[in-house]
Amino acid sequence: MTSSFTRRLIHWQKTQGRHDLPWQNTKEAYRIWLSEIMLQQTQVQTVKGYYERFLKRFPNLQILAEATEDEVLALWSGLGYYSRARHLHQAARWVVAKHQGKFPESRLMLETLPGIGRSTAAAICVFAFDAKEAILDGNVKRVLARHGGVRGYPGHPNPQKALWALAEKRLPKKDLIAYTQGLMDLGASLCSRSRPQCDNCPVSQDCVAFKEGLTQELPERKTPKALPQKTKICLIVLSPAGVLLEKRPSQGIWGGLWSLPEYEDTVDIELICRQQFGITNVPVKALKSIEHGFTHYKLTLLPIKVRLRKVALVNDPARWLKLSAVAEAPLPAPIKKLLLTLNP
Repeated sequence: MTSSFTRRLIHWQKTQGRHDLPWQNTKEAYRIWLSEIMLQQTQVQTVKGYYERFLKRFPNLQILAEATEDEVLALWSGLGYYSRARHLHQAARWVVAKHQGKFPESRLMLETLPGIGRSTAAAICVFAFDAKEAILDGNVKRVLARHGGVRGYPGHPNPQKALWALAEKRLPKKDLIAYTQGLMDLGASLCSRSRPQCDNCPVSQDCVAFKEGLTQELPERKTPKALPQKTKICLIVLSPAGVLLEKRPSQGIWGGLWSLPEYEDTVDIELICRQQFGITNVPVKALKSIEHGFTHYKLTLLPIKVRLRKVALVNDPARWLKLSAVAEAPLPAPIKKLLLTLNP
């Protein structure tokens, strides 16, 4: 069954799979690595534009390594999961400094780089170095869990162990690239989460989930938890120098990006203005709230606009940014969208 599964999948990929993605048809490890990082938890259609813009600005590893974190984050703005961008930058510098700018060809060595786990390292090895390695991203987990009838939430240790064993067992002796790409393509198309097209699937004839009517149950979902709600005030301080921004800590949401100063929703904004800018009777204006969802909680931002007549001195990590420069700055997407609506 295993050899039949791989044969059918390889044939399907070669005849009906994806062959024109921007990161395909290359053996360049830098481009493959970049695409794999961007594709983590992000749809292909979303990644395409970011990938092409990123390569235009950073066409090779050396140029990326020499860039500042702000330059990297600016091009990542809107793609989300910003730790990926910081790790990408750190990994580029590490490869240049420790490996003379050449990516390690070993999966285990690649896994030592920031932001690269087992599946990502394996994908780089397959596509760039023709190595025999098994991958297990979200789409592949779904394909293998359904076809092999693997029970349990794939993120839990025992089901994950079973899926890795299945992924390794089914590796073909040849056509590794077509097989690996086929798993990705099948999971992204016919074997989708909610509406799988089993009648058109090349491996449905011996798929456990299809035969037993379990396509909606497999892979099993994680038990959902109610997300906590947080509310913050974000202060839009405008002056002749632009808008006041603060650099966020590297850890946490929007890590390393520039954003608006945030406060608990119970603070006295007029008191804040007196303390920070030494002025009283500051005209403040509340704007429409912003709702934004993260993995672990929901955030409501309450924007309050304050306009200063003079430029106030600010200390690191804060700065004034001209509103005309907002579009190209490394800002969180909802903050950038908000600031682009303001008048200078």
